[in-house]
Amino acid sequence: MEYNGKIRIVIADDHSVVRAGLRYLINAETDMQVVGEAGDGDEALKLTRELRPDILLLDISMPFCNGFTVVERIAAEMPLVKVLVLSMHEDCEYVEKALAAGAAGYIIKRAADNDLITGIRVVSQGGVFIHPLVARFLVDALQKGAKGKGHPDKNSEKRNTHLTSRETEVLRLVALGYTNQEIAEALGLSVKTVESHKGNISRKLNLTSRAELVRYALQQGLIPRD
Repeated sequence: MEYNGKIRIVIADDHSVVRAGLRYLINAETDMQVVGEAGDGDEALKLTRELRPDILLLDISMPFCNGFTVVERIAAEMPLVKVLVLSMHEDCEYVEKALAAGAAGYIIKRAADNDLITGIRVVSQGGVFIHPLVARFLVDALQKGAKGKGHPDKNSEKRNTHLTSRETEVLRLVALGYTNQEIAEALGLSVKTVESHKGNISRKLNLTSRAELVRYALQQGLIPRD
């Protein structure tokens, strides 16, 4: 969906100063272009429907229509538009809800200067980008939860044993935000074979969206702490 070789982006944040800063960072890149801005959830949906950008850069906490609802609607109506959440919230609950709703990435605002451009590029290429600090929080929370239960989820354990070692490795790389091409290069496979493995993983786990696959990988501890 790139236009003239540029990644087209809509920014949605209820603070004009924040939008201006994000616009400056993005437009400084030769392969990116901000094509629209929204100050609330309703406007974000309207602009996304009209402009069909490659990426919607979305703040979760906005008036009129909250960010989670926006993510869900876009995932359902416009699956080719990738939603990259940019939020001040670092709580695991927010990250899990965003991914479950269909977001392709989650960046915390205080790290935006360093991670925003990388996140946009990863997501635009079909990858998933989760800020490392947030990913570590998620893994810690999930592992603590598993210890508290005293035993693993039997259904999850049963599902995971159905994956081959190669499929498990592909799933891990998907969770780390690798694109199909990067996975292929890392494992010495063709892109077509990687896509086949991902299809098998989705079928075996009965998980259809990339966000669901990422969440499952986090629950299984496939993402390293460091």
